[in-house]
Amino acid sequence: MSPNLITLIRVIMAFASVALFHTGPVGSLAALGLLVITLALDAVDGYVARRRKKTSDIGAAFDIAADRIVESVYWVFFATSGLISFWIPVIVIARGGFTDFLRAIALTQGRTAFGDKTMMETWWGMLLVGSRWSRAAYGIVKCAAFFALGLWMTLAQAPQWQAALASGLMGVLKLGALTLAASAVVFCLVRGVPVIVEGLRYFRKESLANKSC
Repeated sequence: MSPNLITLIRVIMAFASVALFHTGPVGSLAALGLLVITLALDAVDGYVARRRKKTSDIGAAFDIAADRIVESVYWVFFATSGLISFWIPVIVIARGGFTDFLRAIALTQGRTAFGDKTMMETWWGMLLVGSRWSRAAYGIVKCAAFFALGLWMTLAQAPQWQAALASGLMGVLKLGALTLAASAVVFCLVRGVPVIVEGLRYFRKESLANKSC
């Protein structure tokens, strides 16, 4: 199976999982399982691409686009379900749209988001955006937030959990889910700063080139 096909399947599964969450206890449990698989596939497509030596600039761009779609689907879904604030998906989507716009400009000048031709030129930009530990840490926090929110919704629809929920388990889970969601948003904004700072350099170059034509 090609890396791009795995990425596409990941997007489809994200839509399928949110469609199942409000279909009852069994459907919510299946949705939670799909959510876990969807998040796990984010690491699989990159591994397959490197293993088969099929990495490419287009494949990397497609992976970023898929990440944007998947995270937007989950943030918007949990916000419309009343679990998180409306402002969380708004902030994440706005940040992603602007940084991807700058990355697209950098790509026209031969620079990619990650890899050997990364647009990151400063040490702190490489540290916050390009380093594997930063990308992994952000991915872990974001996935943990999605799982906690999905678990919260699943348990709330399971009658057999009502006694446990009444005893305070839901309060602990709710606090943990909201803390993880807030942490993911902060992480998202912090990692976006270097892209904006570096990307504006390419934006100015593009603007000057257009004026000189």
